[in-house]
Amino acid sequence: MRGKSWHTDHGDHAQPGILPKPVVHRMRRAALFERSGPGLITGAADDDPSGIATYSQAGAQFGANMLWIMFFLYPLMSSMQMISARIGRVTGHGLAANMRRIFPDWAVTGLVALLFIANTINIGADLAAMGAAAELVLGRGHHLFTLLFAVVSLTLQVLVPYHRYVRYLKWLTLVLFAYVGVVFTVEIDWGEVALRTVTPQLALTGETATMVVAVFGTTISPYLLFWQASEEVEDDEADPTTDPLIDHPEQAPVQLSRIRWDTYIGMAFANLVAFFIILTTAVTLHGLTEIETSADAAEALRPIAGDLAFALFSLGIIGTGLLAVPVLAGSAAYAVCESRGWAIGLEHKPREAVGFYTVIGLATLIGVAVDYSDLDPIRALFWSAVLNGVISVPLMAAMMIVVSRKDEMGQFVASFRLRLMGWFATTCMAAAAFTMFVLS
Repeated sequence: MRGKSWHTDHGDHAQPGILPKPVVHRMRRAALFERSGPGLITGAADDDPSGIATYSQAGAQFGANMLWIMFFLYPLMSSMQMISARIGRVTGHGLAANMRRIFPDWAVTGLVALLFIANTINIGADLAAMGAAAELVLGRGHHLFTLLFAVVSLTLQVLVPYHRYVRYLKWLTLVLFAYVGVVFTVEIDWGEVALRTVTPQLALTGETATMVVAVFGTTISPYLLFWQASEEVEDDEADPTTDPLIDHPEQAPVQLSRIRWDTYIGMAFANLVAFFIILTTAVTLHGLTEIETSADAAEALRPIAGDLAFALFSLGIIGTGLLAVPVLAGSAAYAVCESRGWAIGLEHKPREAVGFYTVIGLATLIGVAVDYSDLDPIRALFWSAVLNGVISVPLMAAMMIVVSRKDEMGQFVASFRLRLMGWFATTCMAAAAFTMFVLS
């Protein structure tokens, strides 16, 4: 067990000055309604600029025929995020640390390198999109705003504990519900929407397969899997009333129940917004061969925002970007430092975790270089989602091996149903990536 004191009496009475365990649990549950848990924050970060761009592309190019995918993905993404959270809460360590105990060093290093590459590209695409979104409103300063957002994000990560400023940033994600509002301001054939959701008309082409991989990759992203496990560990270490479940199994009913509803609600939020982004762009932009610029994507909000569509779109992109970039950089840092045995944690001061913050800085600064490439921000976002869809496959397979091993998870090996869903999700991701490569 880690060096954290154990404060709760397991007898009939609490220790003097310590609240009885049921009271502590009631207080903690109430507190969770006031602040997002790892699952809810992960769900909000899932609809990052890459997600907005990818879902917009799906709706514009394929119309309502891509709506089915969000219903299909909900149980799969929920299962994978639940497995991630379970590994963190049971073992008291993140994914990379657990993989390090099972797999050869070269394999873990390779997986972590893939994550770092994918996250760095995603960070760059997100920052570039944030700069382009700001330029939509102000008319200039794309590169300047990209650099400014990078500096702001990096400064917040280094100087302010993430749990403190995320309380404010998460409210910016409510802008995404504008996509829900649009569908009630335009005429929609809901019968046709339901029909296309249940029986999509899609030709099996390289373009279709690439879009499916992109949607899979932006919905079940490697960085979100690493992030939720590590945040469970950080939440555990910050709470003196809890410890890793493998050391104190009596806490399992409360903690595993919390993980379930926290994850289900967080993923439901993410998928609901994604569904309406696809639907909104399907009814407002369908017919566009491709969304090429931020201005094209912003047009989807014109029915509800009019001339303020660019401002509303920009606020959504910037808000979700400021929420997602720390998750991207942080998950890369968790993975690299766990695989090397270095000090980790966003609650640490920089001098206490030099390697951790160095990785965050490098990931962010290298990501800025994407803004100076020839790739349009919207296209960069889309292809970062495709890359995530490919890289997710080996990472998900490694996770499934970890959560299935009794020497790692003890009595908290994932249930047969959860393992079945996890392997099914991994197989679906692999099949989609393979089909894309064959058809392309």
